[in-house]
Amino acid sequence: MNLTYLILITVFTIGNSSCHSQNIKNMQEQNNPLMCNPESGICEIPTNKTNLADSSFVKSNKKPVRIIYYTDPICSSCWGIEPQLRKLKLEYGNTIEIEYRMGGLLPNWSYNSGGISKPSDVAHHWDEVSVYYDMPIDGDVWLEDPLPSSYPPSIAFKAAQMQDNKKAILFLREIREMVFLKKKNITKWEHLEFAGKKVGLDIIKFKADYEGKAKELFEDDLRLGKELGVGGFPTMFFTDTTGNKETVYGSKPYSTFENALVKLFPIATKTNYDKTWSSVFSKYHSLTAREFSELTGTPRNKSEKYLDDLTVNGKLEKLTTKNGALWALNPNYALGMHSLPRGLTNTDGTVSIVKVKPRDAFGQSQTFIV
Repeated sequence: MNLTYLILITVFTIGNSSCHSQNIKNMQEQNNPLMCNPESGICEIPTNKTNLADSSFVKSNKKPVRIIYYTDPICSSCWGIEPQLRKLKLEYGNTIEIEYRMGGLLPNWSYNSGGISKPSDVAHHWDEVSVYYDMPIDGDVWLEDPLPSSYPPSIAFKAAQMQDNKKAILFLREIREMVFLKKKNITKWEHLEFAGKKVGLDIIKFKADYEGKAKELFEDDLRLGKELGVGGFPTMFFTDTTGNKETVYGSKPYSTFENALVKLFPIATKTNYDKTWSSVFSKYHSLTAREFSELTGTPRNKSEKYLDDLTVNGKLEKLTTKNGALWALNPNYALGMHSLPRGLTNTDGTVSIVKVKPRDAFGQSQTFIV
């Protein structure tokens, strides 16, 4: 850990221990929600924790364990736990139901805290946490096309959720890839619309909900978050059918999430899923090298070469950024194996193919249309 990084941690976070140890006054004076503390794994927000929510409201009522996941589209720590979360879904999908809630990380820039007063102050920090989490993040978005708030993409997620929860989760992944890897300002409708089309949303309804009811649902999330005492992201509340609760706060190793689950439901059975590269990519549209390593058991120091070899062989496509890469199935190869990337299937189940300028798997161009 170099001197520059240590200085950043000292100046821009609440210290190198968990932010739980700080009082509200210190949080307001020193902490900035965009300066996530890599060591505690938290993007903290200054808020009073009320803990007023009735335990009967948060208890699981469908599967043995319910997870209320408070997150934000631009939370770098939340991006950092994507490998663990994806593995948890594969191994315990039959046991858990995950409910995504938006927490409102960045309302606007009308404050000056933690030494941060403008978007460009965040750029270098994102580059640093990219290395820490071993997940590609390009901080240059804050220099080239900075976001004024995280509220618009959060509201867009709620609009997507109104149509289809599974598509909403795919939509969230799309806009995260846009902001973290492609340097897109995801507060702009053109990017939200593109992501919505890619995952198969009804765009007319999506836009209407985005401009209407979704705003109320987002406010509901903020209200519940305050009642539950959410003070940062990621926050996951694991609850069982009787209302018992375990909380995982911040970016933690996979075992921490698994232990919280097993503590509430000791007889949980782990699914022995297919760990071949083709199977994993058929379940998840795109993977980073760390995600591939986590999901397949491939040693991290070999995962990137393995993925690059598949790319050379025409099976994958690679999106390279200054701080890492992302791999996705080559659309042509996917068509041949009858396992199309997401966003290429029409609502009636058919696949539209047009003879236009070829596009790659990352939406830079596209052979297929939705």
